[in-house]
Amino acid sequence: MTTADTDPFAAESAARLIRAEQNGLRLAIACRTLVTGLAFAWYVGAPILFDGFEPRLAAVLVLLLFTAVGVAHLAVIGTRFDRSWMKYAVYALDTLSICATFALIPISRADDVPQIIAFRAYGIYYLFPLVAIACLSLSWRLVLWTGELCVAGWWAAFGWVITGMQTYLSWADIPANATRADYERVFLSIDFVGRGNRIEETAMLMFGAMILAVAVYRARGVFFAQVASDLAERRERDARQKVSALFGKYVPAEIAQRLIANDGPMRPQRTAGTALVMDIAGFTAFSAQNAPEHVICVLDAFLSDATDAVSKHGGIVMSYLGDGFLVTFNAPIGIPNPEQAAMQAACALLGIGQGHGFDIRVGIASGDLVTGTIGSSERQSFTVYGDAVNLAARLEGQCKILGVSVLVDAATQAAVTDIELEACGAQNIAGLASQVPVYCLSGEG
Repeated sequence: MTTADTDPFAAESAARLIRAEQNGLRLAIACRTLVTGLAFAWYVGAPILFDGFEPRLAAVLVLLLFTAVGVAHLAVIGTRFDRSWMKYAVYALDTLSICATFALIPISRADDVPQIIAFRAYGIYYLFPLVAIACLSLSWRLVLWTGELCVAGWWAAFGWVITGMQTYLSWADIPANATRADYERVFLSIDFVGRGNRIEETAMLMFGAMILAVAVYRARGVFFAQVASDLAERRERDARQKVSALFGKYVPAEIAQRLIANDGPMRPQRTAGTALVMDIAGFTAFSAQNAPEHVICVLDAFLSDATDAVSKHGGIVMSYLGDGFLVTFNAPIGIPNPEQAAMQAACALLGIGQGHGFDIRVGIASGDLVTGTIGSSERQSFTVYGDAVNLAARLEGQCKILGVSVLVDAATQAAVTDIELEACGAQNIAGLASQVPVYCLSGEG
């Protein structure tokens, strides 16, 4: 089993690379087919432009065949019929056919004109477009393959032509102290083959093919690096989302996302906010009368709905306290009017408690709240401190003494405008030296 079989990211990377190569090859074959198609159209239409020009049937059929081969190859690229050797075969056909044209198709209808004139009149530059078009395939191997075939085919055609010549001249036939007449006699002779020219032009073609192959190789490397970077970013993003989803089950989701995004502990933050502490009245008796599994199931359903309710009002559940929880508003995530939001959340909790068959008690206090991470380098926890937190917990306990469902402090009461509250007098709160004025929902006092 390969890595691509087990790693979906690696499989996608391989698929993207294959698609890129296939698209590049389509572009290369499309360009090549367009050229052969235009050549076919020009050759067939040449008699219209040039009087006395008669297209050879063999040439027409060859150009038509080449165009058909390109169309057929385009049709199978990326399909189940596609094979890796096909592109090499198509480029071999093109390259060797051009070379064969120079060797086999007569340059002149006269019998006394040697075929070597084709090499001098036209030249190797007809092969350069093949190497250039091969670059579009994003395959450096195909570029080298085409360059090597061009050199081999050009020399084979050249060798075939000069083998059929009875006599020929080359640069070696020019004397050391050559005069103008010597150059004219050799270089301008119809039998001049220019073996040295063939060496130079094929060397330059091969050198150019090698440079282009290196360029394609580097382009592939850049593409691979970009794909790897994209996949690594996706891996990291997915990993963060998984960690955030898992981490968010144990700490507030907003806090989990911020901790993961910052890659470090959150510094202590002081804000003016509101703390809400909620508890279920009579839950101890309920637990004693029911099986543990049933208790946990019922409590989980209630706390799930209760958490959703406070979240809708901008509250963040900082911790679950047995059968209740501690919620903060405007700490550490800012919201407008935290006191108002806390009171609206408390009223929503009362309705949810009744829907689950519970009576709940809620204590709310406003003031400075300090949030941050605590613990060792090995294990840390996010928590909240402040007098408001302690007071909210004390007010929740005071609800039982006063027989009310919700108690709030004076700071919260002063900021609430849409919910009617009534004074319950100054109360002795455990842990506080002086009495604290508290307020409850209208009609409960």
